[in-house]
Amino acid sequence: MRQIVLDTETTGLEPDMGHRVIEIGAVELVNRKLTGRHFHKYINPERSIDDGALEVHGITREFLADKPVFEDVVGELIDFIKGGDLIIHNAPFDVSFLNYEFNLLQSRPAPVESICTITDSLAVARHKHPGQKNNLDALCRRYAVDNSQRQLHGALLDAEILADVYLLMTGGQTLLFSQAGDEVGGSRGAIAAGARDADIDLKIVLADVAELAEHEAYLDFLNERNSAPPVWRSLSEDIVHANPAG
Repeated sequence: MRQIVLDTETTGLEPDMGHRVIEIGAVELVNRKLTGRHFHKYINPERSIDDGALEVHGITREFLADKPVFEDVVGELIDFIKGGDLIIHNAPFDVSFLNYEFNLLQSRPAPVESICTITDSLAVARHKHPGQKNNLDALCRRYAVDNSQRQLHGALLDAEILADVYLLMTGGQTLLFSQAGDEVGGSRGAIAAGARDADIDLKIVLADVAELAEHEAYLDFLNERNSAPPVWRSLSEDIVHANPAG
């Protein structure tokens, strides 16, 4: 399962009024693991930026003056998102802007909806938390995701934060070992196998009573906020059932 968490920044709110995309950020998930692959481009919109939009993202026309135009990055963007499930917070907004950009090109790429499937994480959040605030900052507070670096909106940073939020919101917890980590350092199994092969005497450090209590409290926190039970608790129950004597 390949998912692409994507965000954009724009010159304003309405593509029908000629507003353009100025930043695209996206991160890749495969089987709910961050792979380390990402797409990030600043884009010269060849037009002014509304004051309201500038207050949100802080990206100036002067900063974008030497950046590529959309036509120069569209091929790479399509290659990155093609065939995946595109996860976007308030997807109609970003998709409408991307399709507007596509329609301005002579090559007229197919609409985003025909390149990949689309999941609106805002709709998911509203279904899961009806009647509550479900913007990205509110979800970060709800799921204890650190967004302290988010002083202004930025497409890549927001995509990275949304990936953490979405994994917690839909599965209960993020996976601790990403494919990116596997590539550079090996998976847990490979590390353990290497240690056995080298006959390394690994030191075993057991959690104390206070640490175990903190762990159980965090599992309770996850259990309250998600439809599926925490994976760690399921694993513990499986171990007990397999070995009742402990």
